[in-house]
Amino acid sequence: MSSSVALDPPAIELDLPDPEQDDISTMEFLARLEQAWALCDRFDLQTEIWRGRILRAVRDREKRGGEGRGAGFLQWLREREISKTRAYALIQLADSAENLLAEGMLEESSVNQFSKRAFMETTQAVPEVQMMISEAANEGQEITRKQVRRLTDEFTSATSPLLPEEIRQRTQENLLPPKVVAPLVRELAKLPELQQEDLRRALREEPELDCIKDVTSTARWISKTTEASEAVRAFQQGELNLEKAMHEAQRLDALGLLADAVSQAQSLEASVLKLHTAWRRLGGLQERLWVESGSSTPYLRDVLGALQSLSGATLRVSLGELAGGKRVRLQLVEEAPDQLEPPPLP
Repeated sequence: MSSSVALDPPAIELDLPDPEQDDISTMEFLARLEQAWALCDRFDLQTEIWRGRILRAVRDREKRGGEGRGAGFLQWLREREISKTRAYALIQLADSAENLLAEGMLEESSVNQFSKRAFMETTQAVPEVQMMISEAANEGQEITRKQVRRLTDEFTSATSPLLPEEIRQRTQENLLPPKVVAPLVRELAKLPELQQEDLRRALREEPELDCIKDVTSTARWISKTTEASEAVRAFQQGELNLEKAMHEAQRLDALGLLADAVSQAQSLEASVLKLHTAWRRLGGLQERLWVESGSSTPYLRDVLGALQSLSGATLRVSLGELAGGKRVRLQLVEEAPDQLEPPPLP
């Protein structure tokens, strides 16, 4: 028994304004384009959800068969030039959409009320925000990403247990803007409980807008410093008390400088590791080419000679005209672990 599926998609008809039309104002011209863009966005959302369902069906079918342990699914992706990351993101989108529908919060036809990005924001929101957004969509309101973020910020600022009661109360009374309080919650969530409590104490003493901004910046600098320091190898050479160092920097009102310094250190070490890899590889390639070449390849030898300034133990790199033609000279010396010594203080 065979079945056929109609593959002719419905045509999309969009009434775009004529760019050459003089009797239409710029405001009306942009408004009509925005409306057309929103229609495409909603159509794109439905397409992404269905692609996620298709990919999930391919994956689950292979699981049921048990053959190949995923090889067939990966082959299916390769044939359509879809990355594994992209495929699972689409599957997650389809799962999220069906969860909203299955729980009765959102009606099937109400998906048309969302832009793609607004729907993604909704699937990642807490259940209470999902309920509010779904009710608005079911009533026929168009849902934008800005609207979802606003509701999320309002709910977070008024209910988060990470905030002291004074801040939550003032937010509920519209004395503090949620768009300022919500980033504070997100930054506090990254910190250990002890550091959270220290910052909450400051907020209780001064539950004002300026204090919230200052504490948000402090929390961001602390988390940035802590996260970056875990990757800085220079910090592994001795016993360092980073927490006390951050307290001292905070006392000097220099916590932001410390955060930037540690972040730059992480970036510098990563750049050096990348430089070392490229330097070793270039040296190996140059050596092989030198062996293969000879007196009959003078131009090739000239090129290899020019590369010597980059592949030898001493690198000389021009910084270009913007730096006044200056050159940087670096000496690369590979040392065994027992040869390393603590760097001298300036």
